[in-house]
Amino acid sequence: MDLSEKLTRLMDIAKKDAVVRERLLATEKSDNPLADFCAIAAEHELPISVMELINEGEEFYAEIKRSTNGGGENSPDLDAWNDEYSIFMMRLKDLQ
Repeated sequence: MDLSEKLTRLMDIAKKDAVVRERLLATEKSDNPLADFCAIAAEHELPISVMELINEGEEFYAEIKRSTNGGGENSPDLDAWNDEYSIFMMRLKDLQ
């Protein structure tokens, strides 16, 4: 199972379980938000490492950047697309 599938399953769990949803949202205020997020995922048999989470966003960002206007300086600002954790949290907040 790849990271995208794990995040989809975790989102499905959070949709059904308000306690899990609140715990995930609380990670934003944590001293170690990514580690805490990954620990909650692991509790639900969805092992995600911090580096896996970071790398996924970086790879996606790089692919988009390369595909727009040949990449480089003329590429649009895509900073919001290089952070899987933040994207997941935005989607999670939309559930409320």
